[in-house]
Amino acid sequence: MIAELVSSALGLALYLNTLSADFCYDDSRAIKTNQDLLPETPWTHIFYNDFWGTLLTHSGSHKSYRPLCTLSFRLNHAIGGLNPWSYHLVNVLLHATVTGLFTSFSKILLGDGYWTFMAGLMFASHPIHTEAVAGIVGRADVGASLFFLLSLLCYIKHCSTRGYTVRTWGWFLGTGLCAGCSMLWKEQGVTVLAVSAVYDVFVFHRLKMNQILPAIYKFQRKNLSLLLSISLLTFWGTSLLGARLYWMGNKPPSFSNSDNPAADSDSFLVRTLTFFYLPTQNLWLLLCPDTLSFDWSMDAVPLLRTLCDWRNLYTVAFYTGLLLLAYSGLKSAGLDKVCNGKSVSNGKQNANGHSCHSDVEYQDAELKPSFASKVENGIKSSGAHSTQLPSTENLVVLSLSLLIIPFIPATNLFFYVGFVIAERVLYIPSMGFCLLVTVGARALYVKVQKRFLKSLIFYAAATLIVFYGLKTAVRNRDWQNEEMLYRSGIKVNPAKAWGNLGNVLKSQSKMSEAESAYRNALYYRSNMADMLYNLGLLLQENSRFAEALHYYKLAIGSRPTLASAYLNTGIILMNQGKTEEARRTFLKCSEIPDENLKDPHAHRSSVTSCLYNLGKLYHEQGHYEDALIVYKEAIQKMPRQFAPQSLYNMMGEAYMRLNKLPEAEHWYMESLKSKTDHIPAHLTYGKLLALTGRKSEAEKFFLKAIELDPTKGNCYMHYGQFLLEEARLVEAAEMAKKAAELDSSEFDVVFNAAHMLSTRLL
Repeated sequence: MIAELVSSALGLALYLNTLSADFCYDDSRAIKTNQDLLPETPWTHIFYNDFWGTLLTHSGSHKSYRPLCTLSFRLNHAIGGLNPWSYHLVNVLLHATVTGLFTSFSKILLGDGYWTFMAGLMFASHPIHTEAVAGIVGRADVGASLFFLLSLLCYIKHCSTRGYTVRTWGWFLGTGLCAGCSMLWKEQGVTVLAVSAVYDVFVFHRLKMNQILPAIYKFQRKNLSLLLSISLLTFWGTSLLGARLYWMGNKPPSFSNSDNPAADSDSFLVRTLTFFYLPTQNLWLLLCPDTLSFDWSMDAVPLLRTLCDWRNLYTVAFYTGLLLLAYSGLKSAGLDKVCNGKSVSNGKQNANGHSCHSDVEYQDAELKPSFASKVENGIKSSGAHSTQLPSTENLVVLSLSLLIIPFIPATNLFFYVGFVIAERVLYIPSMGFCLLVTVGARALYVKVQKRFLKSLIFYAAATLIVFYGLKTAVRNRDWQNEEMLYRSGIKVNPAKAWGNLGNVLKSQSKMSEAESAYRNALYYRSNMADMLYNLGLLLQENSRFAEALHYYKLAIGSRPTLASAYLNTGIILMNQGKTEEARRTFLKCSEIPDENLKDPHAHRSSVTSCLYNLGKLYHEQGHYEDALIVYKEAIQKMPRQFAPQSLYNMMGEAYMRLNKLPEAEHWYMESLKSKTDHIPAHLTYGKLLALTGRKSEAEKFFLKAIELDPTKGNCYMHYGQFLLEEARLVEAAEMAKKAAELDSSEFDVVFNAAHMLSTRLL
């Protein structure tokens, strides 16, 4: 237990500085704006929506079905609201737990010695984990890893008890349930079933490639239990994948070309060369995680367009090395073995009580499992108390499977994914990497004879762990807030980093810096619709309307379905008196469907706002019936998260102008019900109450509006008009004076105030 506790403690200590971090990057969409986390949303919605809160069967859904992770976010929200501290705490504790489990798993393979320490400490400190642990949405990967390891450990117990106790199928049931839970945390969790099969065949039974077919024949006659286990793993994995595909509507997700440029390429050569190259880049991140980024999309990894691209040499070297390593692990083993750092020959027991078997044993007619009868912590032992450990070749095969198989879903081999490289996806594969490095270091340690070289290997491994830990601590600082995170990513993905940094600077009211950031982003990638829109929005807020219109039009040209760009274009045109152009713009926006859109909720909100503004336009032109038709359409298209109080209030205004007072009162009440402190509804409803003779009630609503915002001159103006109609001239004059003082720049307020004052003088 010492190794597990020390490794977990290191994993915990290295990420304590993330507890003070804010929500960053994807955290906003997955947590802050995700309706599935709110208490008023039925919790069952989590099992029908994707990770981002979009209906899983919607054409624009990301298809990332991770209900257990979303459920954990909802529990966080229920306990601590939107305080990021509690979310980060859960992530850190999960990482520490996963580190302990991985160390326990390593102990089964490497024995209770310093090699297990090395594997556990390397996993605890590896910098590739920072995105998964420091970034809250990375909890999906950490949670999937937790159940991934639990499933694998259950299967190891199943193997070690198979044929000796009825509890063996209880352990298998645990394997299946934990694999299912792992998949419900994140999709790649289901790959644990394939890793379990590799463990059973190549580690527990120590088969080589040339022994598998003969062994299958023996399975059919005398070893049906092993064949049954592998068959059940295959059946359960196929069932989980089939259910997953059915639940998401039997359709793969669709992504924009910026998310995965290679997938969008028309050239088969470009797609092939790039997809074959990307695993080499991922391996380099595991070997040397010096340059890390929050996002690797767009042009962060340029496409390989020709065979002459020098990066193809990396691809050839990577796959050549991988094949050689796999071949060395899968070929028929020689007579010499390495067991827990000691050399043995022909399966003879070594001095420390551990034994290894050579392939001679498998040349018998009957397959023999590698573990003897006694079970201790999932390991069979033979003789008095001698614990047998897998050979180096067996461990190489298992390490490669743990490195490669969980990574396969991210390779674009079976379906395209929505990223080029994602560091958090390497959280599970890094287990295989750490195990492979440890096994390699152990093999070198055994092979060399000089004490100096042995010490050199040991201290080199220790130094690597120290450097990994230091890099992790430094990288965690980048995840403290979004500004630091985006600045750290400029080197890798300048277009995305500058654009997101512009949003942060704008939220800090650093308008000139934000504008420069947006323009920098567009310098690197000129057709980014979001950045063109954001720059237009910034210019609009600074009253640079002509420039804003220019960038909105560019944004629409780049993405014709960008409803928010139509919305703001229409608002500017309406304010400039170009009512016909504004009307056409609003109408065009209202007709854009939400199919295949990344965020259909935001799109429907923009469409609803367009219809609201179109209704206001009709209202100002005196076309109240047309306005009501548009308002009703807006209510039908309104998404759940849309704040409807202004829309309901304008419905009441239109009915009031048509002298349909009961309908008007209904919608005023609906407006106040949706937002009890909505000032315009208090004023308009007060006017209706006064009109219908309920003067005392009306005055209460006017006074309530003033109480809600004593600095708003418009409230005093409406109350003053009410007082004027009641012939309370002195009070009306006081309200008029107050209104003029507060809103001296508003013509309507000053004009009405002057009118009320002149009435008093008369």
